[in-house]
Amino acid sequence: MEFKNIETTAIRTQIERSQYLEHSAPLYLTSSYVFEDAEDMRASFSEEKERNIYSRFSNPNTSEFVDKIAAMEGAETGYAFATGMSAIFSTLAALLNSGDHVISGRSVFGSTHTLFTKYFPKWNISHSYFSVTEVDKIESLIKPETKILFAETPTNPGLDILDLEKLGVIAKKHNLILIIDNCFATPYLQNPIKFGADLVIHSATKLIDGQGRVLGGVTVGRANLIREIYLFSRNTGPALSPFNAWILSKSLETLAVRLDRHCENALKVAEFLEKEPRVERVKYPFLKSHPDYEIARKQMKQGGNVVSFIIKGGIEAGRSFIDAIKLCSLSANLGDTRSIVTHPASTTHSKLSEEERLETGIYPGLVRVSVGLEHVDDIIGDLKQALNS
Repeated sequence: MEFKNIETTAIRTQIERSQYLEHSAPLYLTSSYVFEDAEDMRASFSEEKERNIYSRFSNPNTSEFVDKIAAMEGAETGYAFATGMSAIFSTLAALLNSGDHVISGRSVFGSTHTLFTKYFPKWNISHSYFSVTEVDKIESLIKPETKILFAETPTNPGLDILDLEKLGVIAKKHNLILIIDNCFATPYLQNPIKFGADLVIHSATKLIDGQGRVLGGVTVGRANLIREIYLFSRNTGPALSPFNAWILSKSLETLAVRLDRHCENALKVAEFLEKEPRVERVKYPFLKSHPDYEIARKQMKQGGNVVSFIIKGGIEAGRSFIDAIKLCSLSANLGDTRSIVTHPASTTHSKLSEEERLETGIYPGLVRVSVGLEHVDDIIGDLKQALNS
């Protein structure tokens, strides 16, 4: 049964009940499955039958999780991975061949950048970057061997917004596979497939889990592309564990209510920071001061839970601020119920050169706040005392 609203989809998309008629989907901790006879086994491995064979291929819990994400994103199908980065690597590796070329937004997660610059060149796969202000220049970067157009929006950690509709038009015109990392927005806030994306990737470790418990990743989209990703992953083994899939599927049931509060808190934090004299600049997609505010409003339901801002005084001021934090957690994760403060230049993006960091908008005094579900007055109070220190 298809559901009209995403909140209902996240809650009511479930695997079939067993003979015990359980209300909540059970946990299927099994590595493998049995067959009735030799013919059943043969037909199953030849894919004449659609059934579970081995949990590296599929599992009832991972299937439920994938089905939920696919339905929420408006995708045909998908595959679940052990981490968000295994989703990104496996998706790209499954679809690229030696000699292919990728065009990507310059502002991508540090490990994604490392794939493009360190590992894919070993297999003669090249890339070209475009900045958030150069979307109109993408077509000039296209080569005969260009196969994929890849981007994050909102970007990590600079919170730049890329126009999904423009990317979709370019990809369709030049027959490119458009892949969007939708981690910061989740399926609740943004659906890139509506704007022309062929595949959507999530690090489920973040807001989808929402409580900092498990790792996970997922790619959903066009069935013919997912088929290639599935075959690659079936043989290389980056599958999501049944336990983590079970946790993540349960987490999706509360995604909407959690994100409504996350976004409400984040907007109030961003508005507070804009008035702080020690803050040079604040970036949040639903602040009217954001350069791409109108685009964000067009393609996002709300602004997300991450706020970035630059403290006056550079890298030392950023470190001093981090050291003064008392309530918020100091962690590299985001999307948790607990607010998290990170200094990207010295942590998540520290392996980039200074030039690379500046090119992606990561300034020495940049601080990323993953705004949690604590009372917003307590979050703002902690940030205020740290700035005053």
